[in-house]
Amino acid sequence: MEIVWVLLLIIVCVGVYGVLMYNNLVKNRQLVEEGWSGIDVQLKRRANLIPNMVEAVKGYVGHESQTLQEVTEARAAIQGAGDASPQERGRLEGILSGALGKLIAVAEDYPDLKADSSFLELQGALQATEDEIQLSRRYYNGTVRNMNVMVESFPSNIVANMFQFIKAEYFELENEADRAVPDVSF
Repeated sequence: MEIVWVLLLIIVCVGVYGVLMYNNLVKNRQLVEEGWSGIDVQLKRRANLIPNMVEAVKGYVGHESQTLQEVTEARAAIQGAGDASPQERGRLEGILSGALGKLIAVAEDYPDLKADSSFLELQGALQATEDEIQLSRRYYNGTVRNMNVMVESFPSNIVANMFQFIKAEYFELENEADRAVPDVSF
């Protein structure tokens, strides 16, 4: 009779452990989704600032149309990405960051533009948004790390496999030059 109680206790403990692991996996999946939503909000905010920035610059540097075109095309590519994977979004955002860096560099050659209050406000808003993107990316990648550890670690990987939890993708920019926030200092 004692063996039955011991076996029953073991089964109950394994069941409770399984439920706890499942709930932790669900919590981590929700944190990953929340983190991605935070990144998405900031990326959309940046994309919405870009047309205003381009218009402000256009009045001063009309002959720099290639740079303006690159920024516009990069923004359009991001808007067309829809529900692209974090890896694809990272690639597209890297292209946009490079184009924005060129735009800021072009603006440096025009003292009147650098003194324009609306351009300065847009630059400040862009810098603040870039900082928010960086913070959101760190939060998201931290939640992805926690999720992936649970999905791959024993014994939580048993529960993860049973309920088809999968590893999440990190959000990273493609190369070190793209990782840099565009320099908006004067």
